[in-house]
Amino acid sequence: MVSLTKSYRNTFILLLISLLIISFINISLGSVSIPFKQLLLSLINGDVAKESWRTIVLDYRLPKAITAIIVGSGLSISGLLMQTLFRNPLAGPYVLGISSGASLGVAILILGASFLGASITSYAFTNFGLAIAASIGSFMVLSAVMIAAIKVRNTMSILIIGLMFGSLTAAIISVLAYFSSASQLQQYLFWSFGSLGNLSWNEIIALISLFSIGILLVVFIIKPLNSLLIGENYAKSMGVNVKLTRSITLISTSLLTGVITAFSGPIAFIGLAVPHLTKLLFNTSDHKILLPAVAISGSIIMLICDSIAQLPTSDYTLPINAITSLLGAPIIIWLLVRKRKIYY
Repeated sequence: MVSLTKSYRNTFILLLISLLIISFINISLGSVSIPFKQLLLSLINGDVAKESWRTIVLDYRLPKAITAIIVGSGLSISGLLMQTLFRNPLAGPYVLGISSGASLGVAILILGASFLGASITSYAFTNFGLAIAASIGSFMVLSAVMIAAIKVRNTMSILIIGLMFGSLTAAIISVLAYFSSASQLQQYLFWSFGSLGNLSWNEIIALISLFSIGILLVVFIIKPLNSLLIGENYAKSMGVNVKLTRSITLISTSLLTGVITAFSGPIAFIGLAVPHLTKLLFNTSDHKILLPAVAISGSIIMLICDSIAQLPTSDYTLPINAITSLLGAPIIIWLLVRKRKIYY
């Protein structure tokens, strides 16, 4: 029975990888129709009929697909870590207030730009300007949460503190919005919709570098995470350094969530729902299996959502946040009603 289970899970992993490769056909979709052969030639730097096609593929569609994979996998892993640490099915990557801190940083830059000077105002309209502002906001909230984690022993207290930081930053953003102009509110609103496009290769490299550091931290705590599922007391009895594991979990989650929010804006649903979907499909709570499965599943769902959001053959692109929730929420509700069980 064990061997069958392992065979089933390995087959499922291979199936997910195949689906991920198929989902990468996302780069063939867009307002400009590009023949599949020309698409492949653009990717391998071959001779294409139109040089503009190569530019579209290499400078827009390929970076967008890579961003979707990083965002989907990073948020899904963050959600899994938070649900394990707090042993709460409603925990997600944003419960620590990291995303709220990023939103506050962007809000101060955009909504408060008129008070910061003309040079800051012009910088607010660049991707790196928004990313830096979001990163500073995330780092400030992360520092506060880590200080609380040192002084507070109860893990649930950290969850409540993170939620309070989220409420506090939301209140500050509301005050800034009240005194802002319509154009400033519109720009901030567009950022809050989330976006996978418009990132240059330099920004993609920065995103991948920070993402890799977060993933590397997660690799070191796979075994302790399995012990935490039963409880902190059990983990301590097994020789797990709970305080260190908790700190690494918070740092890796904050790093992944912070950098993704900084470059892509707040993306809803993925971090909360994908871990549940993967647990239901694989029927396990072993993080050795769940971590790669969650990362691949999140990437697939993000690519599919992006394909739907960009409305193939149309010049319009829907907010990615709306698509992730509209597509994902009904699926998760149906799976939970059908299975009637959540694995921790």
